[in-house]
Amino acid sequence: MLPDPLGLIRDAADGAERLGRVLIGQPRIRLAVTGLTRAGKTVFLTSLLANLLAAGRGHRTLPALESAAGGRLRAVRPVPAGIEGLPRFDVSAHLAALAADPPAWPARTEDLSTLALTLELDRAGMLGGLLGRRLLTLELLDYPGEWLLDLPMLGQGYAAWSAAALARLRRGAAAEAVGAFLAFAGALPQEAPAEDSLIRRGHGLYRAALLACRDQLGYRFLQPGRVLNPGPRGETPVFWFFPLPHPVRGDLAALMARRHAAYVEAQRVEFFEPFFRRFDRQAVLVDVLGALHAGPAAFADTAEAIAAIAGALRYGGGWLDRLTGAGVARVAFVATKADHVPARQRDALAALLGHLVAAPQERVGTAGVATSVHTLASIRCTEDAVATLEGRPVAAVRGVLPGGRVAKVYPGEIPLRPPEPGFWEHGFFEMPEFQPPRLDPAGAAGVPHLGLDALLAALIGDVL
Repeated sequence: MLPDPLGLIRDAADGAERLGRVLIGQPRIRLAVTGLTRAGKTVFLTSLLANLLAAGRGHRTLPALESAAGGRLRAVRPVPAGIEGLPRFDVSAHLAALAADPPAWPARTEDLSTLALTLELDRAGMLGGLLGRRLLTLELLDYPGEWLLDLPMLGQGYAAWSAAALARLRRGAAAEAVGAFLAFAGALPQEAPAEDSLIRRGHGLYRAALLACRDQLGYRFLQPGRVLNPGPRGETPVFWFFPLPHPVRGDLAALMARRHAAYVEAQRVEFFEPFFRRFDRQAVLVDVLGALHAGPAAFADTAEAIAAIAGALRYGGGWLDRLTGAGVARVAFVATKADHVPARQRDALAALLGHLVAAPQERVGTAGVATSVHTLASIRCTEDAVATLEGRPVAAVRGVLPGGRVAKVYPGEIPLRPPEPGFWEHGFFEMPEFQPPRLDPAGAAGVPHLGLDALLAALIGDVL
């Protein structure tokens, strides 16, 4: 594929801007944040922004980051809106939801958004006081994890994609909507016509099957991502394709293949190339606990999604590396909702996620990219407690359930590695939804969290 001349111009301009910032001591770091469905990406960004701004006011909300900065962080302020072509992440609206009575979790974001902060730091060294403070711009880019899961499609033709997508669907065939699509696809004649009514019916059934996999079964590896999350322009005919079983050919299969190719090219040109080439750091959020709670099929699906995401990131010869020729310096995989388990189990949660990303970590290591695995509660809404199970004390958590009732919850034991079949026979792994604490609508003193400071230190501590 020939290089995109506009892309080369953008890269040259971006490189010149970066060099200029380095020369004047005002570097820019671009942190991309994404997550699998229900991983809490909006809550994460709200907490990150509120706590960084509070740290800039002198509150010790992020001690590990403060230590990484050598105690030299003096101020943090939002960069005023300029001529950006992306929506601005509305941290004020999300804090307002958390300040309501009763407090509510912020609504999830379904599109790209961005916000930048200026960090003001004292300079290090004996002459630091003479040179004045240095400025660092931290640019955050929020993008849907559903779109990231489209990236492996760039390496697949339509036939290969169809086979893989159908194999994943068959794992969820017990769901009525999934069974309806599989029955539709299986009943198509080998020389199926490319009739608009047939295609719209097939697309509608396929979308319903994906929604059932996501909402009823807890699956996360669902393609194409824009069928579930089309973005601001809504659905267009290029989305109207679906996987076909191997015997189907003829006009329908030819049109499905053309639309698949057009969709992949549109994602490459409109999303992957213009945005991914800009990233310096990546945070990938995963609801590992939710996958355990959903059962063995959902857990296997989540593990496959993590592997696909890791392989798609722009390191170690991944698809993004081949697209952009660029690479990230640091990547963090993050198990969210860590406050849903007691402190003694959080190391096991980190170990489990570490096993899921072990192979990608090896690829990252060969490319010289610093990789880390973390557990995190963006907004802590529980405290550790002791409960009684079958007459014996067990480590538990205590929090407020929707409706205001305080409850102790024993979540079960977190396995150190992907579970053996016997794990699923217990059936007592509990994953309730807790109500968030009521917060100051301005977030002036920060937001209670677990592990956010260590995560930020791992991602940006080297440039502070």
